[in-house]
Amino acid sequence: MRREICPWATRTGNPLYLSYHNSEWGVPLVDDKALFEFLLLEGAQAGLSWETILNRRENYKKAFSGFDFEKVAEFGKGDVERLMKNPGIIRNRLKIGSAVSNAKIFLGIRKEFGSFSDYFWGFSGGKRIVNRFSSLKEIPAKTPLSEKISKDLKKRGMNFVGPTIMYAYMQAVGMVNDHLASCPRWGEIEKEFRKRNFLDE
Repeated sequence: MRREICPWATRTGNPLYLSYHNSEWGVPLVDDKALFEFLLLEGAQAGLSWETILNRRENYKKAFSGFDFEKVAEFGKGDVERLMKNPGIIRNRLKIGSAVSNAKIFLGIRKEFGSFSDYFWGFSGGKRIVNRFSSLKEIPAKTPLSEKISKDLKKRGMNFVGPTIMYAYMQAVGMVNDHLASCPRWGEIEKEFRKRNFLDE
């Protein structure tokens, strides 16, 4: 099989996109701060391209206190208004407000489960989902598992966590390996992580 990276990684010619594909996408995460970062960014992406968010990622990091969920959970109306004036992020009041309210719920999940990581990885039993797709057309927009996670998060009060967003989240934080089988990253990730159970970490 000819080894070619996932075509979406080079489609725009954006080096940030290629770097994200080569070093982050599909790599399993258990750190709650990193999991919160992607939860916030995936919510901000709703209706937009991921490239749009990647181009603003550093601005989001500064605007949302380095993705410190405890600090973001304490944001008030003044902080929301401040963020609405920040040209470096997507100035959507619903998304900004959701990031703050989701952070509060994120803290509640941590209190209940010990960590958001344990809660999230619990949906897959601590195991990754490894697909072997040969084309982008085969990759689903959502799955029964992403619908299940979405339903539970919505029940807890989170917003911008629909099943499509949550499947993108699952891909981003490595619960799912959706690199095409022809992509070198598919094998690299499998070599490093295939024997690990993330509930043990």
